Amino acid sequence: MRRFWFSLVFALSFAGLAQAQNAEIEGVIGAQIEAFKADDFEQAFTYASPTIRGIFGTSDRFGTMVRNGYPMVWRPAELRFLELREVAGNLWQRVMITDAAGRLHFLDYQMVQFENNWKINAVQVVQPPDPSA
Repeated sequence: MRRFWFSLVFALSFAGLAQAQNAEIEGVIGAQIEAFKADDFEQAFTYASPTIRGIFGTSDRFGTMVRNGYPMVWRPAELRFLELREVAGNLWQRVMITDAAGRLHFLDYQMVQFENNWKINAVQVVQPPDPSA
């Protein structure tokens, strides 16, 4: 009986940590998208990992890349967080975005921790799930 209670407390603690982690990750992605919507590329750039910041160098270049390569992220009509999953030791948050024309886009955000904060390390456009599967 003692093992049962220990296992239950451990499982509940783990679930609580996972929920907090999900909320933090969703908060970072959501805050970056809000910054994009306000054309505040300097603020949006703060949510990028050091690797991404090094690749683009400036918030202006980063903003140009987002406007040209990810218009659905720059001007989303609707945003919905789907599953957070681990793949090969990396955390990926799936996000469903509806653009201004009503088209659905699915994106995977790779998240990394840097100095106790979550940062966006990559974004990939993925194929929508097959509804017949």
